[in-house]
Amino acid sequence: LEWSDSGVEGAHRFLKRVWRLVNEHAAAGAAPAVDAANLNDDQKNLRRKTHETIAKVGDDISRRLTFNTAIAAVMELLNEVGKLQGDEPQTRAVRQEALDTAVLVLAPIAPHVTQVLWQALGHDGLVIDAAWPQADESALVKDSLLYVVQVNGKVRSRIEVPASADKALIERTALADENVVRFTEGVTVRKVIVVPNKLVNIVAS
Repeated sequence: LEWSDSGVEGAHRFLKRVWRLVNEHAAAGAAPAVDAANLNDDQKNLRRKTHETIAKVGDDISRRLTFNTAIAAVMELLNEVGKLQGDEPQTRAVRQEALDTAVLVLAPIAPHVTQVLWQALGHDGLVIDAAWPQADESALVKDSLLYVVQVNGKVRSRIEVPASADKALIERTALADENVVRFTEGVTVRKVIVVPNKLVNIVAS
């Protein structure tokens, strides 16, 4: 075993953060159930991150046996929990779901503190007896997609388009972007290459 005091300190800081987020949330009382059909964009984003985390951590622990990347995924989830402010019922609902998930997937790694946090979140029984969370495929679906826009191979902008947008709409949105217009003004657009779910490359001369 290669011992590292700084490694222990980092783990301690992380668990203190989990403790703080859970207890701050729990202090406001019980949260309602998630109503997936009535979430705003910020609430959907946190819920999507929760279910992405479930999928990743499950794979990291059960197949890849990479506990460090599993913990890193939980850290990313907690960052998103911290960003979602407000006490609206559905904000509290998706926050509860995210914190429940974080505690459940950390239980095999930090069983003692997660048992206390599981109870703080309003659950009875032992966290080790609770069912492992399952990713909700519908929560992973994005309403919109972010595309990087390049002009002659150089990144000039980023655009957001509906997930259902076809190639023509993506092209029009990219060409109409204010920063893209700056770099295509006075030249001829020769070709527009759309890489699905990723980028738009505009060739101009």
